[in-house]
Amino acid sequence: MPQLNARQRFAVNLKEQRLAKGLSQEDLADLCGLHRTYVGSVERGERNISIDNMERLALSLDVPLEKLIKGQKS
Repeated sequence: MPQLNARQRFAVNLKEQRLAKGLSQEDLADLCGLHRTYVGSVERGERNISIDNMERLALSLDVPLEKLIKGQKS
């Protein structure tokens, strides 16, 4: 399996955390003040997201930003 780049890792971790909290993309977007379509494009790895928006998402999910950035342990 190919290694994920940072954007892909963030996308996978973001979606995983959002689903674990039982939130829709729209719920998360409302919590952090971003648009739902933006959140969706971030989760698909289509956006080169700013560190500020990464932090907004992490705070809205109540998880450390590092948890959204770090790679999965093999």
